[in-house]
Amino acid sequence: MSKSDFSFTACDILETLESLSDERQRRVLMRFFKTGVGDYGEGDEFLGLRVPQVRLVVREARLKVSFEEIEKLLDSAWHEARLCGLLLLVEEMKAALPSPKRDAEETARRREKIVRFYLAHTRAANNWDLVDLSAPKILGQWLLTPAPGGLRPERSVLDKLAGSENLWEQRIAIVSTWKIIREGEFNDTLRLAETLLEHPHDLMHKAVGWMLREVGKKSLPVLREFLEKHSARMNRTSLRYAIERMSEAERKHWLEKDKRTKRNTQKAEA
Repeated sequence: MSKSDFSFTACDILETLESLSDERQRRVLMRFFKTGVGDYGEGDEFLGLRVPQVRLVVREARLKVSFEEIEKLLDSAWHEARLCGLLLLVEEMKAALPSPKRDAEETARRREKIVRFYLAHTRAANNWDLVDLSAPKILGQWLLTPAPGGLRPERSVLDKLAGSENLWEQRIAIVSTWKIIREGEFNDTLRLAETLLEHPHDLMHKAVGWMLREVGKKSLPVLREFLEKHSARMNRTSLRYAIERMSEAERKHWLEKDKRTKRNTQKAEA
C-alpha cells in the first residue's frame, strides 16, 4: 500500500470525534469507567461518544490510515481516539487474513506487523473496553491464523503478557483467548486462568470468570473439571461469572461447595 492510499490523518479523525462530543455523555462515561483518583481508570479523558459513533468513524477511515497516524491516535489523551486507533488495527487484521485473492506471504508479514505494533502500544489499551474490543480480534486472531507453511504463531506471548505487572497487559492475555475458545481450543485459557486465579484486582476476577464461562459454553465437562481442581482458590466473583450459564441447581452446588471449602480453611487456620 502506497502513501497515496492513506487519505485520512489522525488530525482528520480527531476533528470528527471532537465534533461529536457530548458533555452530558462525557460525565456519564467518566463515572462508568472509574476515572476518579485511585480508580483503575484514573486520569482517562472522554469526549462523550458511544461505541457505535466511534465505529462509524472507523468504517469511513478503515484501511486509509497509516500506522504513523494510528500511533498518534493511540497516543491521544482522549479515550475515544485510542479506541478508534485500536479498532482501525482490528480492521487491518481483518484485511490481512488469508484469502485466495491475497498473497499469502504478504498477508503473513502484514499480520506480524500489526501484532508487533499492537504489542508495542499496549499502554493505549488502558481500560477494560479498549482491551476487550481489540485483543481477541488482533492478538487472538493472529495466534489462530497459520503462516504460509502451515504453522501458527507461538502462544508463549500470552504467558509473557499474563506475567506482566501491568493490569491491562494481563487482561489482554486472558481476553485474547476468547477467539481461541470459539475455535474449540481451551488449553491456553485454562493455563492462564490458573495463573491468574489469585490476582488481586476485580477486573481480572471478572475477566478470568468470563473466559471460563466461554469455555463452559463450548464444553461443560472441561469447565467442571477445572472447577473441581481449582474452585477452592477462585475468587467468588470469578466463580460466579464462570458458572453463570449452568443450571440453577448446579450453580447452587458450586457456590455451596465454595462456602464449605472456605469455612473449612478458616477453621484449619484458626
